[in-house]
Amino acid sequence: MGKVTGFKEFERKEENYTPVKDRVKHYNEFTVPLSEKELTKQGSRCMDCGIPFCHSGCPLGNLIPDFNHMVHQGEWQKASWILHSTNNFPEFTGRLCPAPCEQSCVLGIIEDPVSIENIEKNIVERAFKEGWIKPQPPMIRTGKTIAIVGSGPAGLAAAQQLNRAGHAVTVFERDDSIGGLLRYGIPNFKMEKEIIDRRLAILEAEGIVFKTNVNVGVNYDVEELKGFDAVVLCGGASQRRSLPTPGIDANGVVQAMDFLTQQTKVVFGQEIKNQVLATDKNVIVIGGGDTGSDCIGTSNRQGAKSVVNFEIMPKPPGHRSPTTPWPYWPLQLKTSSSHKEGVERNWLINTKEFVTDKNGKLTALKTVNVEWKMIPGEHPKLIEIAGTEKIWPCDLALLALGFTGPESTLANKLGIETDARSNYKAAYGKYQTNIPNIFTAGDMRRGQSLIVWAISEGREAARQVDIYLMGKSDLATKNRGGDLVGL
Repeated sequence: MGKVTGFKEFERKEENYTPVKDRVKHYNEFTVPLSEKELTKQGSRCMDCGIPFCHSGCPLGNLIPDFNHMVHQGEWQKASWILHSTNNFPEFTGRLCPAPCEQSCVLGIIEDPVSIENIEKNIVERAFKEGWIKPQPPMIRTGKTIAIVGSGPAGLAAAQQLNRAGHAVTVFERDDSIGGLLRYGIPNFKMEKEIIDRRLAILEAEGIVFKTNVNVGVNYDVEELKGFDAVVLCGGASQRRSLPTPGIDANGVVQAMDFLTQQTKVVFGQEIKNQVLATDKNVIVIGGGDTGSDCIGTSNRQGAKSVVNFEIMPKPPGHRSPTTPWPYWPLQLKTSSSHKEGVERNWLINTKEFVTDKNGKLTALKTVNVEWKMIPGEHPKLIEIAGTEKIWPCDLALLALGFTGPESTLANKLGIETDARSNYKAAYGKYQTNIPNIFTAGDMRRGQSLIVWAISEGREAARQVDIYLMGKSDLATKNRGGDLVGL
């Protein structure tokens, strides 16, 4: 643990943000780091709690009290080694993870929890700055070849683990750059893409081969995969949810991922014809999750006239709901930095129609207020409230409704079984499909989920592939020991 009385002496402190009026003028990260002295104090808040529930809260099983203690002691290099022993990419999770570990922190029962995510981010940033993170190519090659389809966090984690086990790994990515949704689905102001590139340089130096603009099953024949000893499918859940609403095909109704991807490509100098822009428009974002928040931040940076957010669910309470007690993930209102940049948030509201002019251009949204009727033994029923219809001026409606599952094209061509949600079937803990040498992990297997879950699944799938190929494995997943990932 850190300082014995640290949790009594020091309050939780967060990174600051640069002022809204300044940060909405650019697409770079805008956090103001804490000083090393303050970070040491934050590490010392970690308690000797007996059973660290943060372990179970973290899908990776990160050794959180251990690296907190190292930060408290000023042993940053040891903290980095401990952190990397269970997490291949803490620079991603330290920026983008919703931190379920913090919600299960024992200190969080009575005080603000330990600032685990920020400590994690600062550990890895210090490690890169000091040059502690170096390529670790394997000493011996096994002669086995592995294809990984998809270069998101699950694919990258599986690739690094399997490469360090000595296998020859090739990663196929259908987009023009490596990273999956990390690259184009996450705005640059949440994670600058140089963060991905510096890690890719490490992976390439370790011997991993990356091939972009390769869409397996489209411009790359699936028969070519038979030349590999094993295949790991990590293509994500990319089928976007829409609405069965009149006018959904109007000019001005846009999927959030298209909107976000275009802007990120423009940031990096790519020319986008007919780019969807929020500039001088009344923007309505439908969907109250992280993607909706990203659309709000991007719309404000593009100079929207107004930004409104719709959510069909009730407004969550300001504090942890009794229905989700500690250490469970809480039902609780989340206000992001993008929300603070300017948005009108609305709950319990449903879009009834996308109103257009005679040319099919979006001009407004027709909505109605709703309530959820709870019936024992049945699914909740959505009830419209009579007399609450309203017309909202709208030039751009962004659909941030999540994803329904992975695309089925590749599964069909490979003969892989899928479930009712189109997820590729593979038992948790085994990750093996009905075709023995084909494995799957991440959102493609479990459906839309968190980055931290994707990394966890990529690591665990890598271990199962290694066992399949070699009969045994020294690769670790959760606190298993003997991990080949370290410093």
